Formats: sequence, structure tokens, C-alpha cells
Amino acid sequence: MADAVRVRFSPAPTGSLHVGSARTALFNWLFARHHGGVFALRIEDTDVARTRAEWIDGIQDTLRWLGLDWDGDPVLQSTRFDVYRAAADRLLAAGHAYECYCAEEEVKARNDAARAEGRTPGYDGHCRELTAEQRAALAAEGRPWSIRFRTPDEGVSTFADAIRGPVSVEWAKIPDFVIVRSDGAPLFFLANALDDAEMGITHVIRGEDLLDSTHRVLALRAALATFSPFGGDPPVYAHLPLIVGADRAKLSKRHGAVALEDFRAAGYLPEAVMSYLALVGWAPSGDGAEEEGGEILDAADLVAAFDLGRVTHAAAAFDHQKLDWVDGAWIRRLPVEELERRTRPIAESRLGPELDPDTFRGALRIGQERAVTLVNLVDQMDFLFVPDEEFEIAPESWDRLLATDRIAEILDAVIAHVEGAAWTVEAIDFLSVLDDLGVKRRKATPALYAALEGRHAGLPIFDSIHLLGRDRALGRLRAARERLPEG
Repeated sequence: MADAVRVRFSPAPTGSLHVGSARTALFNWLFARHHGGVFALRIEDTDVARTRAEWIDGIQDTLRWLGLDWDGDPVLQSTRFDVYRAAADRLLAAGHAYECYCAEEEVKARNDAARAEGRTPGYDGHCRELTAEQRAALAAEGRPWSIRFRTPDEGVSTFADAIRGPVSVEWAKIPDFVIVRSDGAPLFFLANALDDAEMGITHVIRGEDLLDSTHRVLALRAALATFSPFGGDPPVYAHLPLIVGADRAKLSKRHGAVALEDFRAAGYLPEAVMSYLALVGWAPSGDGAEEEGGEILDAADLVAAFDLGRVTHAAAAFDHQKLDWVDGAWIRRLPVEELERRTRPIAESRLGPELDPDTFRGALRIGQERAVTLVNLVDQMDFLFVPDEEFEIAPESWDRLLATDRIAEILDAVIAHVEGAAWTVEAIDFLSVLDDLGVKRRKATPALYAALEGRHAGLPIFDSIHLLGRDRALGRLRAARERLPEG
């Protein structure tokens, strides 16, 4: 691969960054970094009405959170309208495009009629051969007009996709298309073709939903090359498989979180999200992805291994449970000091700023082995920081405690044990107490979890008692005992 690799990620700032777009950004970044090339960020904000400044900032902030950096300043297409319009005027003058006076509702009506008659819908070339006099007359009526690109009348458009191989379509099936709206705003096809050419993009790596648009962009590039030094050789295209849900339908909110910001807010580690997204539709060479630890490759490993030739052709399923597993594995990789640094802002916002540092650090140590996300890690330790007068047992957990056979005896025995035990985790272990009572451990323990942690499952219970301290643990056990109905 030549050293001159140049790729770009070009999101439209019309909302949060979807995981599919994030995966596209990641694959472009990995490809560029693997080949020592350039990764550019281009914001395709030509749809001014739908663009928000906060979404432009949000895209950049989220990409940085994921661990992606780009070369140079972001390019905003909204600052290049004059460039696009000048190119459109040149295409008009050269006969590659024409003024179209068809209103949107008129085009729709003709398409509806074509469908009703069994004909293929699409722009029918209504304004293609208008004379200069006819155009002048329509303009004199005050009719708005757009600029349409004139597609070839015959032949086949073909390009080689780096993932899918040869892709072909007859030009007769691609109708003339708008490149500048009646309000003067350029459409994706023109801006994309011109920017890729001027930026020297060598590889376009994007989702397969844009596969069909490639023929239009290539035709525009060929037309631009007749009068501009920026037409040039087209880039290599690589269209990534779509990301789908477990039901194989296109990934959407009904499948759960789909915006990268949602995963960030839920406390997923960026390293884990990167590691997981890289393996959605791609696998490193050999069997590394199937070996133990293969699913938690770090950024350096991914850069070293990335190869477009190993991208799958079929749609790739997004598995939330697998992401949870990967995130948990990354959490367990972190030193406790680093885990504390990352978790403390979440803990302070949810539990209050006055966290006892020793208790917090102890909760991290015992929770690290079972946590799925940082938010989950904080949620499972909340009982340690609730004032005793505010401590509550979840209703369903209290019901389970009440339904436990011989619960009064169990609580009395455990209270006596905790009162007299040496204050170590090992000495606090009350399982032998349950054995002496002749009750089954698995039936009694959920009730004790409920009394101490407020829910019938949670952090390791002996460690939890130790972190609570003898007085607080006994207070909760006694409160549960006193709350039992008489008899």
C-alpha cells in the first residue's frame, strides 16, 4: 500500500452519532493509521435546516471519546457553497447538467402515474431537452429551478469495490439527478465528488447503504475532470456491511441503545466500545478473534491487524450482551487507581460528592470482578453510601425475605455471629452459621442480601458487611428483624 493513503469520515450533523457511523469512522481511522496515512474529518452540513452547531461539536467530542483523532482541521461543507456552485455552473456550461423547472409535486405525480402503469419510476427527463426559449419563459414565470446532472443514455457504470468486488448497473436505470437545489444548496453527490477530488481522497470506506450513490459520484467526477484538475482518478471504494439487530432488521432504537453518546452515558469504556465495534463485521487474521482475550484487542493491536480484505460481506449483528462482556473484561483490566479515576465522577453525581474514599475504593475492588459498566459498578455499591435512616429494601426483595423459611432464626443467628466476629472478611463469613441451623445456604442468603444491601443479590456479602462496618451492618440486620411480623 502506498504511503499516500488518504481517507475521510464525513458525517451529517443531523443528530447523535449512530454506532454504524461510529464503526465507519473507526474503520477509516484504523485503515489510515495502519498505512501511515491521513484521516480527515469532513462535516457534511449542506442541509442547513437540519444542522445544529451542538451536533457538529457532539460528533467531534464523541469521536475523541472513542479514541479517534484526525489530521488537520475539520472541513465544513457549509463554508464551500461558492465552490460547489461554481462547479455546477461549469457543468451547466459544458452540457453535463441542465436547469430543471419541475416542482417536487409534479415529479411525484408523474412517478405515481408511472407506477400505476407498471413503468419504472424516476425522473423522466422532462426538462432535459428544453430550448433556451422555453427555459427563459419558465424563468419569466418565476418558477424556481434546480440543477440536474445528465446521466449517460447508454452503457454500464462499473467500479471495483474492495469488499464486494465488481459492481455494475446500466445507466438506463439511473435517472438524471439533482445536484443543486432550487434554494442554491448543493446536494450530497456534487459536494461529495468535488471534496473527495480536491482533498485527494484515495479510499472511500463507508456503509453499503451508499453503494448505489457511487455510480452518480463517479459520473460527476468524470465530468468534472473535463475542466478541472480535481477530477482525476477515482478513489478505491469499500462499502461496509450494515449493522443489524438480533432479528436481522436494520439496527434502530427498538433494539436498545444505538447512539454512541448513549453508551458513553451508560458508563461503557471507550476502549471496550472500540474493541467491540472493530469486530462487528471484521476479524483479524488467523483465529485471534476466537481465542481467549481475542475480543479485547486494544487500539494498537487493531491498527496493526486491520485489513479491508477481512471485512465480511454479510450484515453484521450488534450484540449488546457481547458488548457487555467486552466492557466487563476491560473494567477488570484496569488498575484500581485508574478505575477509581474514571468512576468517581459518576459516583459523585449519583451518590453525592462526600464519598468516603476508603469505602469507595473497597467497593471498587469487590465490584470490579462482576461489573458490566461503570454506571453498573456505581449502582451496585449505592447501599454503602445511603444514610441508615434513608436505607430501604426493595419491595420485591422484602417479599423474598418474608417468604424465607425460618427467617427470624436466621437473622438472630447472623446478628449474634456479626456481633462477636473478629473484623475480617474471613471471620465475618456466616455460612457455617447457616449450616448449623440446618438451612440451605442458597435459600437463606438472598434474604440476608436484602437486609444488608436492599436487594436480594449484589456485591459479595461478607465484603459488604466489612465495608459497612459492624455497627451499620448490625443496625440493618436488627431493623429487618424488628420489621418481621409477630408470630
